[in-house]
Amino acid sequence: MTRLEDAHVLITGGSQGIGFAIAQRVLDRGGRVSIVARDVERLAAAEDALESRADDATRVCAESADVTDRARFDVALGLIIAQFGPVDVLVTNAGGARPRLFTEAPVEDFDQQMMLNYFGTLYPIRAVVPSMIERGHGHLMMVSSAAGLIGVVGYSGYCAAKFAVRGLAETLHSELKHHGIVVGCAYPPDVDTPGLAAEEATKPEATKTLSARVKPRSAESVAHDIVEGIENDRASITSDPQTALLLRAGGLLSPVVRRTMDRHVRKASESDDSEAPR
Repeated sequence: MTRLEDAHVLITGGSQGIGFAIAQRVLDRGGRVSIVARDVERLAAAEDALESRADDATRVCAESADVTDRARFDVALGLIIAQFGPVDVLVTNAGGARPRLFTEAPVEDFDQQMMLNYFGTLYPIRAVVPSMIERGHGHLMMVSSAAGLIGVVGYSGYCAAKFAVRGLAETLHSELKHHGIVVGCAYPPDVDTPGLAAEEATKPEATKTLSARVKPRSAESVAHDIVEGIENDRASITSDPQTALLLRAGGLLSPVVRRTMDRHVRKASESDDSEAPR
């Protein structure tokens, strides 16, 4: 079991949403938190809020870095380690989606989503694992998505990247176990975060009708599940019954889910055709 009391927990994408909520819960468990994010102003505000929650500035550290820039992340990690020591728990939470239909998405969208969601997970893991192996213990918690379990209309770039995160987690779970390193992966559904709100700008109509049927979870409730999963060394973490069922019986459920998505795509296409000028 992983103890968070006095553990050094590094969270990427920790300035808002799920990452920030995880940082809050780790502090409540008595851990020390370091957060990494790109936006300097948002990061500073998050650091202030976390210090106030902990009532102890020595338990919170923040460094600005882009997780897709390996050299810059390594510099930030060096500064964090100088203050807090080696990382005991790494939560790779940084990520984002730009939903579009496959035929309408520029190739740059695929590049960016793979860089942020997959390589932005890989680079921090590569940076901390050698120290964990040397010390004979550590914990990696990757944040994938329910979209890392089954393809979702309009999310071809995002799903591919989150499937890759899932594959990485499953592989490292076996490879690193004998080094004393626990590897887990979380599969949150839609979560009420600024990132989800931003997706509306590019979301296709078929995707919107699908999303309308799903009530987003709060970042706090998902963070609760992830932190509890870390403490209990769970290999897979879900936050709703539908994703849990999909994880356990994805092969059986996939045809049903795909038929539902096909129906929404067909309806959206028929609506577009009816509105087209004659």
